Amino acid sequence: MSRKRPLLDADHLRGLAYAEAHSGATDAWFRSVAQERLANMTDMALLAVGGYGRGQLCPASDIDVVLVHSDNVDGGDLAEALWYPAWDRGLALGYVVVTLDQAKELLAEEFEWATALLDTRLIVGNPWYKSEVDRLTSEAWTSRRDELLHQLARSVEQRHEDRGDAASQIEPNLKEGRGGLRDVHAMIWASGAQPGFAEEFVADLQVDVEVLLEARVELHRLQGRSGDTMTLEFQEAVAAALGDKSSGELMLRLARSARRIAWCSDEAWRRWQYQNPHDDTPVREVLKVDVPVDDDPLLPLRLAAQAAQEDKVLDRGDLARFSEQWGGIAEPWPAEARTLFAELFLAGRPAVRTVEDLDHFGLMERLMPEWAAVQCRPQRNVLHTYTVDRHLCEAAVNASSLIDQVTRPDLLVVGALLHDIGKGYPGDHTEVGIKIIGGIGHRMGYPDNDVAVLVDLCRHHLLLPDVATRRDLADGGTIRAVAAAVDSVEFLQLLAALTEADSIATGPSAWGTWKAGLLRDLVDRTAHVLEGGELEEVVSGDFPSEEILSLMRDGERHISGKDSTLTVVCADRLGLFAAIAGALAVCGLEVLDAVQHTEPGENLEHGGKMAAMEVTLQPPQAGVVDWDDVITMCERALDGSAALRARIVRRSRDNARYRRRLSAAPPRRAVVIDNDVSDWATVVEVHAPDEIGLLYHMTQAMQELQLDIRRAKIQTFGPQAVDSFYLTGIDGAKITDPIVLAEIKLALGEVVGQT
Repeated sequence: MSRKRPLLDADHLRGLAYAEAHSGATDAWFRSVAQERLANMTDMALLAVGGYGRGQLCPASDIDVVLVHSDNVDGGDLAEALWYPAWDRGLALGYVVVTLDQAKELLAEEFEWATALLDTRLIVGNPWYKSEVDRLTSEAWTSRRDELLHQLARSVEQRHEDRGDAASQIEPNLKEGRGGLRDVHAMIWASGAQPGFAEEFVADLQVDVEVLLEARVELHRLQGRSGDTMTLEFQEAVAAALGDKSSGELMLRLARSARRIAWCSDEAWRRWQYQNPHDDTPVREVLKVDVPVDDDPLLPLRLAAQAAQEDKVLDRGDLARFSEQWGGIAEPWPAEARTLFAELFLAGRPAVRTVEDLDHFGLMERLMPEWAAVQCRPQRNVLHTYTVDRHLCEAAVNASSLIDQVTRPDLLVVGALLHDIGKGYPGDHTEVGIKIIGGIGHRMGYPDNDVAVLVDLCRHHLLLPDVATRRDLADGGTIRAVAAAVDSVEFLQLLAALTEADSIATGPSAWGTWKAGLLRDLVDRTAHVLEGGELEEVVSGDFPSEEILSLMRDGERHISGKDSTLTVVCADRLGLFAAIAGALAVCGLEVLDAVQHTEPGENLEHGGKMAAMEVTLQPPQAGVVDWDDVITMCERALDGSAALRARIVRRSRDNARYRRRLSAAPPRRAVVIDNDVSDWATVVEVHAPDEIGLLYHMTQAMQELQLDIRRAKIQTFGPQAVDSFYLTGIDGAKITDPIVLAEIKLALGEVVGQT
């Protein structure tokens, strides 16, 4: 029997029905043990606490119990009689053994026990001890109510900060995240201490609690262990167990329920804190009006903008009234409505909570019917932190801090809010978004020129990050193509700000100093051309430097590393790129960019060439590169004294044990050849699942075709690798022979598993 097997399998039971049955089965097991091993139970009681005390025991939840006994018996003997069978059975037992005096001390000193003992249930023993524990708990909360409620409020805030937002995260914590089950427990505890705290919310949330509890039960079953984060790895299986058509449908249900719980929890605590102020707890004030909606058709939008700008909360009664009485804004919107809508997001961070308030009462859909399609819509890989609607709000809020970089702040924040609106519909989200945004823009009353800008921000929102990370910025063809697409410096500035705001909103892996530097470089070069500057002035590369050229003239091998850059100078040879790529893979390092240059070797026999490479590496998690090990492995790779392929296979096999699923959809596999984008090279872009040694295997395939890899740009999006290679033939020119191009596709397609 597995040590993690629960006391009740009952695969036919779901959610609360299972949790209650599992609690009952656990009660029965403890009673049988007590009857078998304890001769007298008049001086003790075994109490269930926590989730077990609520009768909601999930398959792998800890079984939390309190053994209360009198001073006349040895608590250790009682515990030994009960605990050892539980441990032998493999139960995850959380326990404490106390007298009533000690329980009183626990309640006075340990906040966690003050909340845990609010949920107690008698399993076996003398009921009097249960009633005494309840009395002591009630007295503690009555005498220290304000103190304990403030502690509970702080614990809620800290948990939200630590665990994040269950409603908007791609991998939500169903129990501890904001909008998780623990928020409901906290509202119940607070309502017990102060009647009227949140009873109406708790009653309205029972369906949502069941949604989360069903998912948590199935997650425990599938994992075979405790753990409440719904990772991508288990989403499909949980969805299948619960009868959802897809994991996306499951995550949409979870997000909607978690959002309702989060909003109710926030409102309950804000309301209480406003009535019970505390020095170290700032409380957002309520913005309330008594103006009829009919007197001011823009009133809900006007108040939303004001609430965000002043960091206030919209009154719940007003929101409910607007939901019942307000039909939206007449089309096309007047100029004031457009201004207010932009001001809502120009207010910055407070706008996120204001939009949540509007959303909870269906008012965002009244402003923009298309919002319903993205509301709580999950994004299906770990590159994204948030659901689509939250991502759009985050992008707009981020954009508000960049308005000094653009001439039209209103178009920037509105464009940021709309750029991914197409993700709520079937098809390519950019193509769909282009069509949708045109309609939204005209409905909002924007003039045609402004609508065109909003549409083009969607059309090109991936242009700058894709070009910056996948193309050679010192190539004239690259800069010409971007300049032709953006057409003006003003639009380029808007697009650059949107790119930064969008990347930061996507998640930590989508933005960093390296990407920011590339984007800045691309924008500066493109702006120079758009302002009438000569292309040649901004496309000259800075590699190789004079120092590297000098090393090449010396004709000696040189390998060095500094910060995150590896420099290699050696005699040119077939497979040089593959050898260095293999050495770096063996060392566990990821390549971001690599550039190669060759020159006739002045000191080499038979007219040989010298090669120089500069490789930019992704900084390792440890923070520094062990350059001694890297240089040694590169030397061995160049000398042919390292079994690169075998080492990479071994490293990949070892790493596979710890890999987790990073996307709901499988990575794309494709090889795309472009002979137009570059002035001097054939560009080959490869889409493949990211794996150890991928760059090595691809460069080896190109080595067989005797291709010269002049530059490589490497990018990884979660499980998806997108690598670009600038290739020339042995004559140094673009590759135009159809037969060779077909062979490139065949060779690389085989490496990446393209069918």
